[in-house]
Amino acid sequence: MIPGMNAKQMKKMERQMKKMGMDMKDLKGVKEVIIRLEDKELVIPNAEVSLMNVMGQETYQVTGKAHEVAIDEELVIPDEDIEMVANQANVSEDEAKAALEDTNGDLAEAILKLNQ
Repeated sequence: MIPGMNAKQMKKMERQMKKMGMDMKDLKGVKEVIIRLEDKELVIPNAEVSLMNVMGQETYQVTGKAHEVAIDEELVIPDEDIEMVANQANVSEDEAKAALEDTNGDLAEAILKLNQ
């Protein structure tokens, strides 16, 4: 619902939109909308979401109060990297994994650190 418009005006606008090949409907039961950015998420709880379809192209309109949430990315170190660092530095896989975690996954830096 558009603020300041009564039901009769909304129906008239919907008919005009349909004539132009536009279809708009409100999505019911939306619990929250999350928009993921590189470094954070925008979370909109209890958002009002409208879907507009214009000649097969869908557009979503989201209304609500957003709050930011920082993204906590967990470092994932592949087993192959751990094995390679362990072999190159001649250490155990546990030591290699610890060195890779300390160097944020940088293979060369982990090997150099272990060879000091």
